[in-house]
Amino acid sequence: MAGRKERNPASSSLRTVSLNTWFSFRKSTKMLFSKSAGSFRNLRIMHSHVGRRSFWGWLNAVFNKVDYDRIKAVGPDKAASEWLLRCGASVRYKGFDKWQKDYNHLPTGPLEKFKIQGIDATESCIMHTGFDYLDYLEHVEEIKFQMCIYIQDECLERLCKIENLQKSLQWLEIISCGNVTDRGIITLHLLNNLRYLFLSDLPGIEEKEKTLQVLRRALPACEIKVDLD
Repeated sequence: MAGRKERNPASSSLRTVSLNTWFSFRKSTKMLFSKSAGSFRNLRIMHSHVGRRSFWGWLNAVFNKVDYDRIKAVGPDKAASEWLLRCGASVRYKGFDKWQKDYNHLPTGPLEKFKIQGIDATESCIMHTGFDYLDYLEHVEEIKFQMCIYIQDECLERLCKIENLQKSLQWLEIISCGNVTDRGIITLHLLNNLRYLFLSDLPGIEEKEKTLQVLRRALPACEIKVDLD
């Protein structure tokens, strides 16, 4: 028909190609950094630690940047799944037992079919800057943060202000997240429907008894287990 624009066939695969390029780049660069530098060993020791830390910090920040157009295009659950898996986390969908871990094998099909019910962020690089992806998720019942170097008080404060999570979240585990302090843990009292909370290996908590007392008063129906010695 006259005036009808032809769709560019390359545009539909641009995002996939771009992400695959990022993953390949990340993998190859990590391999490069891990190789011995031979006669330049001393120089590598002096500079590589700071350089690698800065590089991966920058790359992880890129992975956590929120793409609001993507949320509109594919829906909040699909967009959040892409973010979480891109950062090394895994998700479980409502009605499914299997945890989805492979970004390249994210399910396709009707957007309403795959609703995130569980999030396992163990050893992932998720940051608070990416938490906008969680705002419109309505079915998340369990979240696990374990050995997450970027999870800090600001993340928990952001998490607890999400109205949908206040209604749906029932199970939360926070384990070996060294940047979390009493301030962040106390904000969990906003999660009104929480039924199970496990806190372990959190050296940033200095007033354990006082913090736990606040939570137990605010969440009488929640089973709180701790291993903070």
